[in-house]
Amino acid sequence: MIAAASRSHLNFADRLVHLLDYVDYRRADTPDQREAIYRLRYDAYLKEGMTKADARGMLVDRYDDAANAWTFGLYVDDQLSSSIRINVASERLGPSPATAFFPDLLGPDLAAGRVIVDPNRLVTEHTAARAMPELAYLTVRLGYVAAWHFDADVVTATVRAEHQAFYKRVFGLRSECLPRTIPPIEKPFCLMSFREASMVSIMNRYPCFRSTEQERSALFDRPDGARVDLTPLDLTTPGLAENTLPQAAKVAAR
Repeated sequence: MIAAASRSHLNFADRLVHLLDYVDYRRADTPDQREAIYRLRYDAYLKEGMTKADARGMLVDRYDDAANAWTFGLYVDDQLSSSIRINVASERLGPSPATAFFPDLLGPDLAAGRVIVDPNRLVTEHTAARAMPELAYLTVRLGYVAAWHFDADVVTATVRAEHQAFYKRVFGLRSECLPRTIPPIEKPFCLMSFREASMVSIMNRYPCFRSTEQERSALFDRPDGARVDLTPLDLTTPGLAENTLPQAAKVAAR
């Protein structure tokens, strides 16, 4: 693990930039990569009392295999140290966990043709996080990289109630609702978000959140190099809206 002394003279924002050279972002495209991340998730959620013991020792949900999902592992010294999943919701791509959990709040955005980047399932390996307190920030960075790549209108965070103040102070997110219970997790969560106008201020605060087009394409383009199609659906075509519009948007549009 990187020695803390090597970065102790830097301020926090500069430490993040410095540590980018030591972090390897890897999209989880293989079964082995995914299984390692699902096990890391399970261990982290179990430690926080956010999931029940399971003989499989993995935490997986239906959004992992969705066409609009990108799951990443962050590796330090070639060791899996944290993970995050990015779901991109739109009329064309479909829902994300946040749009499904908060259809009353995000359904109107989908119905209006907006693109929502939904970073979720953020976990860190306990030992790595203790050795590198900046690890969570470098993991969250991928949400901002995705927001820039997909030209997001809205970036969400589904946040435990007690963490709202931190996300507001550090990342400039605003609370959209009072905390709610999201089954099967018993702890209350709330939806937080920021709109595209906040991107510049966040990147000024944390320069490491900036990215190059080359990095963005390597992370989020399909393995064959194809860009994801975010073109809004033509809802004037008879029957198209009812058949293809995500459920959250259908509810909002009624």
